[in-house]
This record gives sequence, structure tokens and C-alpha cells, in this order.
Amino acid sequence: MGIRSDLDANFDYEIVDEFLDHYSMMVESMEVMIIDLSKPNMYERSVNELFRVFHNIKSASGYLKIASMSKLASFVEDELETLRKKQPPISEETTAWLLDVSDMFASWQDDLKLDNELSKIRYSLLKIPDLEK
Repeated sequence: MGIRSDLDANFDYEIVDEFLDHYSMMVESMEVMIIDLSKPNMYERSVNELFRVFHNIKSASGYLKIASMSKLASFVEDELETLRKKQPPISEETTAWLLDVSDMFASWQDDLKLDNELSKIRYSLLKIPDLEK
């Protein structure tokens, strides 16, 4: 039994369907917002929007008891909180890390669509990049 089957067995179909729709939109928007962090005129808007996206994923996945997704979203949310206090632009290392994080959430989106078990979090994502330029 995969992640989608597990969600369908434990939660109302409408809640799961709404989560999947919103999750898909959030994952699809991540990469553009991450790239926009390198643009000084887009930095504040993008970092705040990314923070909101990860906060929403953390909350929804926590409610649905998707522990690995909730934990990674919380971890990233904490780093974005730090970035909200910094001046643009962010380092290339931070951009690369955020793009890798985005890829992990995209992998989970595929897992949800294919009703697979959730992929394991890549260890490299747990290494916080140097947030200083």
C-alpha cells in the first residue's frame, strides 16, 4: 500500500484531494520563487512566499500524519525565517540547496501520484548551507 492509499484509508477523500491539489500547485511554484531570490527586486516577495508555502506544507502534512514531509518542511521553514532577515542576494550554495529541496518535494509529488511509498529524505538536504554570502 502506497502513500495515497494510506491517506485515502485514513482521511476523508475531499481532504486528501484538496491537499493533493494545493500541494501540486505549491511544488510547481517553488523553483521559480527560488530563482527569484537572486533578483534584489523580487527577494522579499519570493522569500515570504516560499516561507508561506513551506509553512502550509508543514501544517497540512502534519495534519495528514506524513511525518517526513512535515519534518523537512519545518526544517526548511526555519531556514527561510533566517533568510527573511537577510539582505539579498542569497549565496549560490543556498540557491542550490533550496533547488534540491524543491526536487525532493517534487519526488514526493510523484510518489503521491503513483501511490508509492514516500521516498527517503536525502541526507544532503539536512546539511544547512552557509547562509552568509
